[in-house]
Amino acid sequence: MLSSLRTGVQGLWRVSARSLQTTSALQHDSLFVHRDTPEDNSSIPFEFSPANQKRIDALLAIYPEGHKRGAMIPLLDLAQRQNGGWLPISAMHKVAEILNLPRMRVYEVATFYTMFIRRPIGKYHVQVCTTTPCWLRGSDAVLKAIVEATGCQVGGNSPCGKFSVSEVECLGACVNAPMVQVNDDYYEDLTVEDTKEIIEKLKKDEKPKPGPRSGRFAAEPLGGLTSLTEEPTGPGYGLQDALKA
Repeated sequence: MLSSLRTGVQGLWRVSARSLQTTSALQHDSLFVHRDTPEDNSSIPFEFSPANQKRIDALLAIYPEGHKRGAMIPLLDLAQRQNGGWLPISAMHKVAEILNLPRMRVYEVATFYTMFIRRPIGKYHVQVCTTTPCWLRGSDAVLKAIVEATGCQVGGNSPCGKFSVSEVECLGACVNAPMVQVNDDYYEDLTVEDTKEIIEKLKKDEKPKPGPRSGRFAAEPLGGLTSLTEEPTGPGYGLQDALKA
């Protein structure tokens, strides 16, 4: 009887067990653990540019004394942009110094938010959304086209050093799926042909026009407006006569 029970449980396990699939970007600890490299170590000095120092002064002026640490994320973003799109540990140390905080407090923020890139990346960071709406609209084909056109594996850099490709969660443009983000620009309603065209222009350092590729302006219905199609009524419309002045 025990043998039969054991066989039944093993059979149930074979039926119900499934492997968990994750992207390559989730299978390493580079977001959480710092290891000194020739291009990223605390002996490399980092100083904000004069222009960014003015921005820092303006940001800090927003926050009252005792709450300057609220400027941490904007300062880290400035450091990342100044450093070519990624955040070295020496820049985190500089932010801690400016805010008069223990370095650990800055590490906690920089490693929590995925907007901060902890490794050198290419000039063009291509982030491909593969969450459900984009996946249903063909994001797998878009991602494959990008990988083939750039020679860059997901989570890595291209051989030429110009591109980095990341697979990301929802970027908030679900109505215009599938879409990708290149640096600060969104490219939406993509086809494989659109995707290849965008990459080819970036290879030539030309800036493709951002936004939807379907002809719509923003996120309105593809078939045209379904509401707000008439001129708005004036003040007092529908008001009872007894209430009119």
